[in-house]
Amino acid sequence: MRKEEREAPSKADIALLPAFEGLKLSQIRVPRSREEFLAATLELLQCRYVGFDTESKPTFDKGETSRGPHVVQLTTLKHAYIFQLWREHACDCLRQILQSQDCIKVGFGLRSDRSHIRRRLGINPNALLDLDQVFRKQGYRRELGVKAAIAVLLGQKFQKSKSVAMSNWALPELKDNQLLYAGNDAYAARLVLELLALDDQTLPVSYVKTPASHAREKSSTGQVS
Repeated sequence: MRKEEREAPSKADIALLPAFEGLKLSQIRVPRSREEFLAATLELLQCRYVGFDTESKPTFDKGETSRGPHVVQLTTLKHAYIFQLWREHACDCLRQILQSQDCIKVGFGLRSDRSHIRRRLGINPNALLDLDQVFRKQGYRRELGVKAAIAVLLGQKFQKSKSVAMSNWALPELKDNQLLYAGNDAYAARLVLELLALDDQTLPVSYVKTPASHAREKSSTGQVS
């Protein structure tokens, strides 16, 4: 039986909704010292699911190549951690989190984030859950995105400032509006997954193929190399 197609709410409909209340500034943390990075890494790795997104300084000149991401944000349901990649210890901790197959990174439209991470950190991020794929399985024809998802599930308007999105994410010290933007972008994805309340076994999590996992797949399907 063909799945019933669903339409995402329009921009005009979303504009009429009450504002989404996300994380407050006091819930958004920027690790600076080695101890703070290790504590953030430990907390995030203890979570089965974390919200995930990246931010890069925009490029404006023709032929200019982005050097991003400059920021990687990872969130629980209570806190957001903003990793600035210029800081010592940030990249090592991010590699540990992003390569973990036990900590699933949740976001929207993760294809570009995956390629940016591969270029900047030299790794393939593991255990990614793109919520656009989840909503596609529910009958939405186009990529839903975080704004429409929040509107569908909460009846609220998730506001994303274009001027903040296009701001300088390579600043040594991010501004408060940048922290709120980055933290809540990733937090909203984690909240959406919580609200969907889906069976873990039905989620289209993307895992990196390793020699060990490839061997396990062959064994489980009866193939002999």
